[in-house]
Amino acid sequence: MTPPPSLSRLSLRSLLAGSLTALCVFLAAATGYILYELNLRKHDYQILNLAGQMRVLASSLPHQAGEFLRDDLLPSTSGDQTARLFERSVSEDMELYQRIIEGFVERELPADLIGQAEALRCNWDQRSTNQLDRSAAQWRSYRQGLDLARGADATRPQIFAMAAYMVANGSVLVHSTEELAHAFQAMMEGKLRVIRLLIVGMLTGALAVAALILGVMHRSILRPLARTITGFDRVASGDLGFQVENAGTRELASMTAAFNNLSSRLRSVFDLIEHIGRGSNMAETMTFVGTEFRRFVPVDGLALLVTTPDGLSFVAESSNGIAGGWPEMADPILSRATRERMPLSVDSASAETGVLADFLRRNGIASLLVLPLLSVREGGAALVVASARPSAYSQEHQRFLGGIATQLDAILARTMVMDGLVVAAVQGLAKLAESRDPETGDHLIRMSLYCTFIADELRGVKSYGGTIDRDYIRALHRFAPMHDIGKVGIADRVLLKPGRLDDEERHEMNRHPGIGADVLKLCEQRMNELGHSIFRIGIEIAQSHHEKWDGSGYPDGLRGAEIPLSARIVAVADVFDALTSKRPYKEAWSTDKALEIIRADAGRHFDPDVVEALDRCLPQVLEVYDRMKHV
Repeated sequence: MTPPPSLSRLSLRSLLAGSLTALCVFLAAATGYILYELNLRKHDYQILNLAGQMRVLASSLPHQAGEFLRDDLLPSTSGDQTARLFERSVSEDMELYQRIIEGFVERELPADLIGQAEALRCNWDQRSTNQLDRSAAQWRSYRQGLDLARGADATRPQIFAMAAYMVANGSVLVHSTEELAHAFQAMMEGKLRVIRLLIVGMLTGALAVAALILGVMHRSILRPLARTITGFDRVASGDLGFQVENAGTRELASMTAAFNNLSSRLRSVFDLIEHIGRGSNMAETMTFVGTEFRRFVPVDGLALLVTTPDGLSFVAESSNGIAGGWPEMADPILSRATRERMPLSVDSASAETGVLADFLRRNGIASLLVLPLLSVREGGAALVVASARPSAYSQEHQRFLGGIATQLDAILARTMVMDGLVVAAVQGLAKLAESRDPETGDHLIRMSLYCTFIADELRGVKSYGGTIDRDYIRALHRFAPMHDIGKVGIADRVLLKPGRLDDEERHEMNRHPGIGADVLKLCEQRMNELGHSIFRIGIEIAQSHHEKWDGSGYPDGLRGAEIPLSARIVAVADVFDALTSKRPYKEAWSTDKALEIIRADAGRHFDPDVVEALDRCLPQVLEVYDRMKHV
């Protein structure tokens, strides 16, 4: 596993210092927290001390009362003095008890009560809270009873009645106070257990942090060093392209980065030369070239520009990565590169005024590398590599890609020849189908243009962005005219019948999608044997252009997205052109009526997205219709 990028920016010294610092910080934080918790336990002892005082007071009150009653003093001067002393002592004990329990109830013990400079805030667990509520209630009841026994006359308190009440009810107060002290003690013991667990946990955490640091050191230093040594041995034994994983420190990363770059370049050059000819068509070849080039230089766009038959300008044969359509251009930059047969690096900001420079600026391209190709087209051709970064291509890039361009030249020339043969085959097969159906007129031209307009609209929809690109649209335009190629296998008595077909004839006519797909599958099989794939979209269109969105179509009863997108587009374009064209059995419908029918069938016959795309590109469609209509 490659260490995180953040580790690769650290030096070995920084990693060691950082690891030790992290361990020290952790230990210091753990120690500080434990000391803090232990300091809090001092407050717990104060609380327990006060609870103990309450127990002593609760026990002292009935004891004093009992001794007072046992003396059985008669009213006399000395007896009155003893009674007053008894009453004063009881009042002082009860006042202290009252202050302590009020502090517990309020969760704040006064500073003078605990002998501290500040009051002490308290927190109780649930058991302590419940017992405190019971003890406070019992204390209030005890005090109310004692006040009743004292009597209403404050100047002549009923001392003997008070003493008798205290003896009779003292056990309740003693028991309540003992229960409260036990609850507090249990709470404190629980906190101490938590502290012990925290200490154990923190020690365990410290060991874990130390183990983690050792693991990081092993992963970022020892193991990368061992991998680096092994990688050097493999590359030295001829395993070009082997990549030593990026080391976890700056020193080791620097040691391996340059070597990995060299190894990658060597392997990529061999891969490029070995595999670039495997593209089944120009689009695949250009995609592969762009992918490989990006491993060496900045590439935001790629285009193969070839001269027109008159040799006066250049047109884009294929492109990849630049959204704007390449215009036909007569440009001094391209002419100079092909004339001098040397790679040419250009910054669009400082380039001479021309069509190419203007096009690049409009599309956000700041740098251009033009690689001349000698074999692709007589009169000149160039592979254009573009980047959004200014001054992206150095002299080293020119030399490197210029050398690779000599290898690309023959392969791209061969691919262009293959694409030319495909175009010729497609046109020939389409004309063959057209010749069997004299009603078509310019139907094939119109509907293929409609298909490109619809596809171009769908390309702007996010859900289709990964499916439709310029090469897809080009293939759709080429193969849309082949949708009815299967009609070459339909008998004339059915194909040319002027009236409505009966059930048997309809069954025969419905065979044409399968016939057309079989023909193109045979063509595709022969191309596959040569390592190419060309007719895939043509097969989709021929096989499925009569399927319906709700699954009621033929020949396979496909439903919704099961129907290939190319066939769904052709279905809409084909029906729109059929409805708006004159036939022996009907007059041409108006475009408004045709659109109304198609919109009504969206979601049943047609893909709703395709119908919406037709609406959006209607101005382009109507322009073609007005120019080439058959009414």
